[in-house]
Amino acid sequence: MTTYSPELAIAPPSEADASAPNYIEMLETVISSLEQEGTAMVSHAQEGYLWKFGYGSAEVFVQLTGLTDDDTLTVWSEVMPSPTTLPTAMAVKLLELNWSTTLEARFALLNQDIVVVTSRTLAGLSPSEVSRCITIVATLADEYKATLSA
Repeated sequence: MTTYSPELAIAPPSEADASAPNYIEMLETVISSLEQEGTAMVSHAQEGYLWKFGYGSAEVFVQLTGLTDDDTLTVWSEVMPSPTTLPTAMAVKLLELNWSTTLEARFALLNQDIVVVTSRTLAGLSPSEVSRCITIVATLADEYKATLSA
């Protein structure tokens, strides 16, 4: 399992921010519409907001670095554990896929795993964009789990 520790503490929205979008509610609504029944877990700790849930065969992580328009939404899913040494052919393949196949997402290394990840600031974020980010990441992770490890 990919582990991730949010690095920024997030303060809850203040009463003065009543007109600001409720990003937590938006994310939880989208996640509940996409997740496989009973797979969603959420951490609303002082360290930040992190959701984990199943989508197809993928385990998807969604993280907020904060609740302002300048903060970031990041979605990622493990594709495979990274080989001890990443073969040049695989590295080239991942870079080619980043250019031609991954849309707004990209392949990356996180800890010891090859993941698919996308991120964007929260400014102007809509539920359909959240859904698109999650769907792209989960679909690519699901598709490339088999092909890259073969």
